[in-house]
Amino acid sequence: MGDIYDNVIELARRRGFVWPSSECYGAVAGFIDYGPLGAMLKRKIENLWRGFYIIREGYYEIEAPTVGVESIYIASGHVKGFADKMCQCPVCKEYHRADHIADEHGTAHADSLSTEELAGIINGLPCPSCGEPLENADVFYFNLMFQTTIGPGSQRTGYLRPETAQGIFIDFNRLSRFYREKLPFGAVQIGKSYRNEISPRQGMIRLREFTQAEAEIFIHPDHKDHPEFSRYADYSVSLWGQTHQMQDIEPVTPTMREAVDSGLVANEYVAYYISLTHEFLTQVGINPKKLRFRQHLPTECAHYALDCWDAEIFSERFGWVEAVGIADRTDYDLKAHAKESGDKFSVFVPYDEVRYEQRRTIVPDMGALGPHYRGKAKAVADALIESEPGPDGATITLDGESLFIPADLYQIREETIEVRGEEVIPHVVEPSYGIDRILYCTLEHAYEEEDVEGEIRKVLHLNPAIAPVQAAVFPLMNKDGLDTIARNLALELQKTGILAQYDDNGAIGRRYRRQDEIGTPYTITIDYDTLKDHTVTLRERDSMQQVRLLASTVPETLSRLIQGTLPFAEAGRKI
Repeated sequence: MGDIYDNVIELARRRGFVWPSSECYGAVAGFIDYGPLGAMLKRKIENLWRGFYIIREGYYEIEAPTVGVESIYIASGHVKGFADKMCQCPVCKEYHRADHIADEHGTAHADSLSTEELAGIINGLPCPSCGEPLENADVFYFNLMFQTTIGPGSQRTGYLRPETAQGIFIDFNRLSRFYREKLPFGAVQIGKSYRNEISPRQGMIRLREFTQAEAEIFIHPDHKDHPEFSRYADYSVSLWGQTHQMQDIEPVTPTMREAVDSGLVANEYVAYYISLTHEFLTQVGINPKKLRFRQHLPTECAHYALDCWDAEIFSERFGWVEAVGIADRTDYDLKAHAKESGDKFSVFVPYDEVRYEQRRTIVPDMGALGPHYRGKAKAVADALIESEPGPDGATITLDGESLFIPADLYQIREETIEVRGEEVIPHVVEPSYGIDRILYCTLEHAYEEEDVEGEIRKVLHLNPAIAPVQAAVFPLMNKDGLDTIARNLALELQKTGILAQYDDNGAIGRRYRRQDEIGTPYTITIDYDTLKDHTVTLRERDSMQQVRLLASTVPETLSRLIQGTLPFAEAGRKI
């Protein structure tokens, strides 16, 4: 059959799924165009994702700009630390990811090594572009964000967003009010993100412009038991934990209840979204035998993350491909934006019962502070209120300097106050999906070549729910009114929301092959028997079996077949 990647990409280009962007100008690595069928397939995958996160989970969708002001990415850490380790070939002058070169030559977890360690490994190895050995090649950091300016005269620095998540984080306060300030709540976003990859050489797997589908779920830091965990408590998933990886042990397949109770997965929220992701990916069409969840090792896990797992899909060309990341990010993001913006990123959580607490309040004597500190008296008073005074006075920090405020310049009052709740900075659980990678892996897992009566049949076994064209209608002959009946039936299917394609070009067998190749799950043929008894032939793509049924029942029958509520064997009379 040859290399499956080459076969899939050849089909994708020829049949209108995906092709290189700006091809007439030589194309640029890391950018792709989705053709008519690819764009439809992509939208259907996104809408299936919405079905999980919006319809079922109840998280509303927002849409934020793809360009953000610099302050957003200073707070998130992207300006300072969103960089890859790069090297330049001294011969051909091409730039490459140093850790990728090391990884391709057997260095495990090369992305966790320092620039000095990587330089020691890659020097002497062949350049991926020209094949000449790398000699005296330095390894240095390269920030992956696309920088731009906002407004004329370069007044403000902006960046194309490297992820969609930050748009949700900076909208936190408005989202909190939308959800009536009641935890847990979440928001989702599907949209373009941008990363100026150093040397993208993996087709759809590594792009400079790509689509993410992300959910940010805000939860109480002390309440990480998911209210609907019973839905997935007995759900089993292939998990490759830190210990398994470090001891070279195969993944295990516990239930989610067992995974949480044993400590393999940090909490019910992370386990819940691991299971939901597994269910979503298998519904898209990913082979469950080629799907696993790998826990981040201590060397690659972000310092603020409590737990992080990647859904990895096996590709014949690329090996295990990270397609989804699921992380408990704690309160890192909200605290970072609170510090940078000066806004409050918290939720008031009421107690079940009112509490009474003894509190000590510091009351500055402004009449005494004024003569001592003049213009700084207000700032001194504000700092004093937040201080912890000793018996003789309090030490505060003002403009970077320590000041001692004598006890006779303020009073301390003890009082009993009523406390109805507390301000809480939520933790964030984030499932983040790479739609382009999922789409490619779906095509690869769906692709098959088989010998049918001496001819090679190429077929995409796409889930009917996401197939770009869900049904094709053929007149056996383009005459005697068969074409009119076929066109009218195609229109009736379209009215019910089924994307149906009318096709009268060529022999019927050739038409079947064309539809099999683009993944159309069902085809309907109008023949001369239709004129007699008003029945049509319905063919299933995967089994190539055919049944006969009344033309008037086709729309309802196809709807049930696509939804998975009707077995094909029960769709009509076998022929």
